[in-house]
Amino acid sequence: MTTVNKKTASFADLGVSPKLLQILANLKFSQPTPIQEQCIPLALAGKDIVGIAQTGTGKTLAFALPIIQILAEKKGQALILLPTRELALQVDDVFQQIGRNIGLKTATIIGGASAYDQKQKIKANPHVIISTPGRLLNHLKEKNLTLQQVKIVVLDEGDRMLDIGFIPDIKRILSATPSERQTFMFSATMPQSIAELAANYLKLPLRIEVAPAGTAAKNVEQELFIVPKENKMRLLDKLLTDTQGTVLIFSRTKFGAKKITANLKAMGFPAAEIHSNRSLAQRTEALKGFKTGRYRILVATDIASRGIDVTDIAYVINFDLPDNTED
Repeated sequence: MTTVNKKTASFADLGVSPKLLQILANLKFSQPTPIQEQCIPLALAGKDIVGIAQTGTGKTLAFALPIIQILAEKKGQALILLPTRELALQVDDVFQQIGRNIGLKTATIIGGASAYDQKQKIKANPHVIISTPGRLLNHLKEKNLTLQQVKIVVLDEGDRMLDIGFIPDIKRILSATPSERQTFMFSATMPQSIAELAANYLKLPLRIEVAPAGTAAKNVEQELFIVPKENKMRLLDKLLTDTQGTVLIFSRTKFGAKKITANLKAMGFPAAEIHSNRSLAQRTEALKGFKTGRYRILVATDIASRGIDVTDIAYVINFDLPDNTED
């Protein structure tokens, strides 16, 4: 296992090219996070990596920078597999921020979006394909694309994809890529099934763990309220009335998320919901409204927890106990 270095390196120390260093400087990225500090040099050296790190630690940049640099030197494509549409769009945004001005082409292949537009992006021979497994398999079955030019594969939020049941799809997709490839897997936790997947599809991977799996984020105070089920909404009303700032509420089910949101609106709170029963347009609108302050409260299913990247959230409330204690 690789350990965290005590001395903080700069992006230049990690082997990042001068052109990318200039882009990072323009974007005000000054210091790499621990996961970036450890992953980037190993990725640039061609190693397979298993990274254990919480959401919000800078994982996307940890694989985006080396991918862009490697693809600039060699021809080929990278494939990024993720569990949710929101996460796919956010990863695409990072790649665009870094690579837009140097001609990087990406294609985001997700459900709920125009299949025709996706075919056009595939025909443009993108450098990076960012996709949820189900929609990518559809395009593979319809022979709209081939993965024979893929040089790098990233499995992001691997444990979450396992929860959703994507493992059979992932195996089919990986079998369609060349055996000679570089593979990265990132996960907040490391259940046995994910360890087995890594053993089967990664070559002598280096495990980088910046925090033990399932570690709670620093500077977060946690409280537990034990109340009868019928009093939960009344307690939520009081908590929201007595506090200020944005609030992210997790519900265990889609039906629960819809019901909580309806109740909050009836109480006069500006709230939106995000779960797999909502269309891509509705989910995008809800997330944008939450980020811009139009909605104070966003109610989401646990499944969306890894696809929400919003700064300055004041409170996170688990309305139900999550299925997995790590969540």
